[in-house]
Amino acid sequence: MLEKINETAAFIKAATQRRPKTAIILGTGLGRLADEIKEKEEIAYRDIPNFPVSTVEGHSGKLLFGTLGGKDIMAMQGRFHFYEGYSMREVTFPVRVMRELGIETLFVSNACGGTNPGFEIGDLMIITDHINLFPEHPLRGKNIDYGPRFPDMSEAYSKALIAKAEAIAAELGITVRKGVYLGTQGPTFETPSEYRMFRILGADAVGMSTVPEVIVANHCGIKVFGMSIVTDLGVEGKIVEVTHEEVQRAADAAQPKMTAIMRELIKRS
Repeated sequence: MLEKINETAAFIKAATQRRPKTAIILGTGLGRLADEIKEKEEIAYRDIPNFPVSTVEGHSGKLLFGTLGGKDIMAMQGRFHFYEGYSMREVTFPVRVMRELGIETLFVSNACGGTNPGFEIGDLMIITDHINLFPEHPLRGKNIDYGPRFPDMSEAYSKALIAKAEAIAAELGITVRKGVYLGTQGPTFETPSEYRMFRILGADAVGMSTVPEVIVANHCGIKVFGMSIVTDLGVEGKIVEVTHEEVQRAADAAQPKMTAIMRELIKRS
């Protein structure tokens, strides 16, 4: 595993002179944040040794380097999911590569289903914590010495970055929610009973990504900030049939607000 991580990191270092400290993972419908990146360099996933390839519609499959908010950044335009058939080691492989590249802060984004009855489609939710319901843990197996065997998760999402993001949203006049994100394997959208159970468990939103990447980032000593766009509702009386295309459209409509917050947060971080 370490040999593959080092091989991939060496390839990327040879492909660009940029050495950013900040990385972004762009989720479903949120890839347009890439349009905000200046002086952009692109590397296709298929050209990177040992890298998986994204198979989901709306995930472009490129590693981007450039500037955003005046800072050097690295961005994944498209992520990998457990439901695509990848192992958790493959899903989180890029995060370990980020650690080798010197990344210190990771920004993650996703589309989610809102289980909080106060949420509406198009709301932005700052992730304050998560619940992991994936059937395989991303740290299962021999421990890689990037972090301890039993890493602490009491602050999986940086409280300092959350506070900054709230202040930025207020300055920009953008309403944001805060809440707990619950991660499931997918690929089915949730049943009404599942939505109800997740709400009882304490989730404000549910999705099929993010949690594995955040766990590995914390193990690697990388600070994390996460934000979700509520693209459908799992609230009794508001549950309707949903498609991936509708999720993408809802995410696209809300992404300018998320882009504005992320850009300014990166600038101030």
